[in-house]
Amino acid sequence: MKKSGNNKEKVRENNELMELIKKVTNKRPRLVIEHILKHGQVTTEELKELYGYNHPPRAARDVREQGIPLKTVRVTGSDGRKIGAYQFDEISKVVSHKLGGRKVFSKKFKSLLVEKFGSKCTICNEKYEDRYLQIDHRVPYEVAGDFVSNEDHPEAFMLLCGSCNRSKSWSCEHCNNWLNDKNIDVCKQCYWGTPENYSHIALENIRRNEIIWRTDEEIERYNEIQQKATKKGITLEQYIKNVLMKSPCK
Repeated sequence: MKKSGNNKEKVRENNELMELIKKVTNKRPRLVIEHILKHGQVTTEELKELYGYNHPPRAARDVREQGIPLKTVRVTGSDGRKIGAYQFDEISKVVSHKLGGRKVFSKKFKSLLVEKFGSKCTICNEKYEDRYLQIDHRVPYEVAGDFVSNEDHPEAFMLLCGSCNRSKSWSCEHCNNWLNDKNIDVCKQCYWGTPENYSHIALENIRRNEIIWRTDEEIERYNEIQQKATKKGITLEQYIKNVLMKSPCK
C-alpha cells in the first residue's frame, strides 16, 4: 500500500510539472526542455553538439530562469569520460514567480527609463545613444524573478552599456548570493545594483570607480600616465591609486 501511494504521488507530481512546463514558450529553453522530456536528461556534450551551447551551464540557466528546476548529475560521455547532465528536479523546487521567464520590455518602457535616468550607462556614466543601452534588472532576475521585474516599477531597473552589462553578469554569476542565498536585500546593497550607494561588490568589501577619458587633451594625458605606469612595471589602475593615496584630499 505504501509503495502504491508513493507511485500515485510521483504521477501527480509529474503531471503537475508537465502543466508548468507548458507555460514555457521561449525557444532556447524549450529546446532543452523537450530534449529532457524525450530522453530523461540532456548532457553537456549534447548541448554543445546539438544546440550550439558553447557554455552548457547557460542552457541550464535558461531553463531555471523559466522557473523549472533542474539537477546536475554525472554521466559517461561518448569518449568514456565523466561529463555533466541535467535532469528535472523535484516539483517542490519550482520557482513559481519565474514561470514564463523574462519578459520582453516595450520601447515605451525604455523611453521612460531614458527620460528618468538619462541616456547614459548607470555604471560608467558614459553617455550613449538610446539604442546602445540595455535594460537590466538592478536585482538580478535569477534572484528576484517577477517580484521586481514589472514595468510598473522603473526604479527596479537600470540602463547599461554592453561592456558594463557583461561585467555585471560575470560578477553576479560568481557571487554566492546569486548562486545560493538569493537574498534580494543583499543585491540592493551591491555596487551592481546601486552604484551610487553601495556597501559591497558581489559580497566583497571593496570599492570601484569607472573613469572615462574622452577629449583629445584627456586622452593625451591618459597616454602619458600609461607610459609612466609601464616604466614602473605596474598597472595603470595601481599607478593612479598610488598618486591619489599620496595626495591628501582638500
